[in-house]
Amino acid sequence: MIPLQITLTNFLSYREATLDFRGLHTACICGSNGAGKSSLLEAITWAIWGESRASSEDDVIHTGSPYARVDFQFVCNHEKFQIIRNRTRGKSSKLEFQIESNGTFRPLTAKNTKATQEQINDYLKIDYDTFINSAYLRQGRADEFMLRAPNQRKQILVDLLKLDRYETLSVQARDRAKEYKITVDQLSANLTPLQEQLATRPDIAAQQQVLASQREILELAQGKAQAQLLKLQAQQQQRQLWAQRLTWQQDQLQTMSDDCNRLRQDQIDAAGQLQQLRSQLAQTDEIQAGYGQFLQLQQQEQDATQKYQQYQSLDQAKQAIERELNQRQHQLSLQMQTQQTQLQGLDLQTADLQFILQEREKVQLALAQLQQQSQRLHELDRLQQQVTPLLQRRQQQQTEIDWAKARLVTQIEQINREINQQQQQLAQEPTLRAELAAQSLRLQALEQKKVTGQQIKEAGEEKRRLLNNLKDKQPLSQETLLEIRDKLQRLQIPGANCPLCEQGLDHPHRHSVLEKTQAQQRSLQAEIETNQGQIVVYEGEIEAMIKEYKQINQELAIYETLYKQFTQTEQKLDALGEIEYRLKQLQTSLQTVTTDLEQGNYAQATQQELRSLTQSIQTLNYDEQIHAQQRQEVERWRWAQIQQAKIDDAQQRKQAIDQQKPIIQAEITKIQQELAQLYQDSDLQQKRDRNLQQLGDLGYDLDAHNQLRDRLRQSQIWQVRYQQWQEARDRYPQVQARVEQIDSQLTQREAEKAELQPEIEILKAQIAQVIDYSPEIERLTQSLQQQRRELDILLAQQGRLEQTLVQLDAVQVQLQEMTGQIQNTRKQYRIYSELAIAFGKNGIQALMIENILPQLEAETNQILARLSGNQLHIQFVTQKAGKTKVSKQKTPKYIDTLDILIADAQGTRPYETYSGGESFRINFSIRLALAQLLAQKAGTALQMLIVDEGFGTQDAEGCDRLVAAINAIAPDFACILAVTHMPQFKEAFQHRIEVTKQGQGSQLRLMS
Repeated sequence: MIPLQITLTNFLSYREATLDFRGLHTACICGSNGAGKSSLLEAITWAIWGESRASSEDDVIHTGSPYARVDFQFVCNHEKFQIIRNRTRGKSSKLEFQIESNGTFRPLTAKNTKATQEQINDYLKIDYDTFINSAYLRQGRADEFMLRAPNQRKQILVDLLKLDRYETLSVQARDRAKEYKITVDQLSANLTPLQEQLATRPDIAAQQQVLASQREILELAQGKAQAQLLKLQAQQQQRQLWAQRLTWQQDQLQTMSDDCNRLRQDQIDAAGQLQQLRSQLAQTDEIQAGYGQFLQLQQQEQDATQKYQQYQSLDQAKQAIERELNQRQHQLSLQMQTQQTQLQGLDLQTADLQFILQEREKVQLALAQLQQQSQRLHELDRLQQQVTPLLQRRQQQQTEIDWAKARLVTQIEQINREINQQQQQLAQEPTLRAELAAQSLRLQALEQKKVTGQQIKEAGEEKRRLLNNLKDKQPLSQETLLEIRDKLQRLQIPGANCPLCEQGLDHPHRHSVLEKTQAQQRSLQAEIETNQGQIVVYEGEIEAMIKEYKQINQELAIYETLYKQFTQTEQKLDALGEIEYRLKQLQTSLQTVTTDLEQGNYAQATQQELRSLTQSIQTLNYDEQIHAQQRQEVERWRWAQIQQAKIDDAQQRKQAIDQQKPIIQAEITKIQQELAQLYQDSDLQQKRDRNLQQLGDLGYDLDAHNQLRDRLRQSQIWQVRYQQWQEARDRYPQVQARVEQIDSQLTQREAEKAELQPEIEILKAQIAQVIDYSPEIERLTQSLQQQRRELDILLAQQGRLEQTLVQLDAVQVQLQEMTGQIQNTRKQYRIYSELAIAFGKNGIQALMIENILPQLEAETNQILARLSGNQLHIQFVTQKAGKTKVSKQKTPKYIDTLDILIADAQGTRPYETYSGGESFRINFSIRLALAQLLAQKAGTALQMLIVDEGFGTQDAEGCDRLVAAINAIAPDFACILAVTHMPQFKEAFQHRIEVTKQGQGSQLRLMS
């Protein structure tokens, strides 16, 4: 990651600031304490990861501002990106991620902030914790890497080296191996049921022979009954034909009788309508006379309505003129009232101004006193300007001392909290082991359930396949059966042709074809019944399997949660060994920090400077209380300036009032004259008089108009009667033709009815001469149905046995395939088990860390030798002997770790015993080597180094060595930023970024 430009808006101490990193290789960010140097670097981490030193998210917003925003542009893997992060106070943050394409930025932003952050981490290949533990030495946290637990240090290396992909591969391989193991168990469990099914083949063959003998006897009896039934059905068919024809003739006779009755009723209705129309046409003269009178009244009403419209127009014009006269009178009255009110107001203002002008002499004396007191205040202000920087510096030094003491107190509290946490975690070991054992037993039981569920699922799928095959065959069999029954019906008709070749049949051939078709019918009917029975059996079995499978799935719903709890419990037990080692380190650190706090061994240079500043302030003899009293004295006489301004303003206003009064009085006189002339000879009054003359000439009478309307409404009945007369005149010929048509139809229906009655009597006589064989046919039909049901049952049983044999053949093939599948699955299980171990922490990951640590150790010692004059040396230890219980085990057990041993001329001793300057050199060397190693690794996205403060613990020689070390590794990085407030560091870098704090917030200035 190479920074290009950053823009800050309302972020921490900044209001508006922009910094261009282009052309910066090594640069120093300098400025006084609190100016905003670290805030500039915090803006980079906040923009990329949303993390900063602020305790809450709203704390990054500048005081008094509603929102904060940071725009950061950088280059990663030869592509240019831009990140924009917004935060509105009291609301959630907004994040945008963009990439440059053809000179413009296009969005890469995901659906939400979390997904976008994950996308940024994927592009940079680094997260926030890894960044601050490698390339960013934060202020006061240079020992971030050293203070981490050994396993956490190792995890940082894993993240930096991107070894997590091997852990992902290990998890995937372990999951695949587990899947193959479950598959082997499931297949092995399925072998026994298959072998048991194959053992039932001899019993099924014996049952088939018994069913075949019973079927032959039943089919012989059914054939005899069928022949007798066909003979009776042929005789009964002729009698049914005559009966059907008789029924049809009787239906026709009833239909004709109904038509005759309907025509007689229509004849009566049409005659009534014709009589009614004749009555209406007889009133022709009376209706035409009344209708003429209606038309005359309608014309008179239209003339009156036209006059009424003219009257309304003139009346509205008169009302408009009167409203305008009243409005003009009201306006003039308001104008006169306004002028009179202004005149009264001017009189009141004159009286008030005269009261103010009486204070002139008193105000002149107070102004002289104000000038004398202001001169004394100016002298005190000048003295304050000299002492203020000293007071501010003293306050800064006191704050630094308080912060140093607070950091020690906070450190003690943190160490105590961590000690308590570690002790509480160690006390949980017996409980965790008991939980682990219980969780393991439950997991084993659930895994067995999972195997059983898979077996049921596979068996259900096989049953469903067989069921679908049977259901697919049923419609085709039913269609074929219908075709066979149709052939039988055609063969039973005397003299019918062959249903296949359409040729004539003699008696022997007809009997032969009939027997073959009946045999085909019985065979197909038996097959359908067998399949239907098998379908019912399969559906019942499938339903039972579904219920059992759902029950097992409900029990397995907690498997993933339980497995996750089991893994977490294992991890907790694994971490207890490291917790005990960390507890000893914390206790040693607590003792050291407590001693420093009690003896005051913190910020000693700052305490000395604070004493010097206090002495200088006392020499100037400045008293803030006297200064405040003098300010109060000046403010006490400040009223004179205000009052003098009021007097000057009063004089000007009085002159203006004296000029304005005559103008207002003249305006009042003019308005009075206009009011007097308004109702005498004005244009509006003349318009009103002309309008009244036009209304009198029109002569419109409203009462006469209303009477005319009433007469018109009363005569409207003639309009309705005239319309009815016209309709009657038009309908009369149609109704007369309808009466003649009905008479003709009624005569025709009566003749047809008389012809049909003799035919019905002849059919009744023929039917009476033939015997009814229906009872005998019904008895034979029921007997055949009973025999067919018994035969269907036998066929169904025989079909089930045949289907079972077919299934046993399939089971035999399935058994052979499953045996080969078990062998292949076991081979895959062994392969993925070995891959899971190879990709795990003790495989490739451990090997890569072992290979990288010597290089990191060499780089660290090389930098540390330059910083300490070859006085300090470190060593990385990746394994240590663990605690062994008293047992027959002779060899000690080693555990993975990442301890750091530090040695000087006196030997190896703990990190906490080194001085502040030495500790910083050690931390700086490790972090610098770690950052340099990352920059040299192929594919890493990190190409910048940030050092925030930390130089204050070094003497002059140590500072020179730090600068030399930074310059030595500069070629490995695209950008190096060092933050300091020490003047001697400014000239050691190619560029300087000056940070100053002003009233408008912190400001940036780039200097070469």
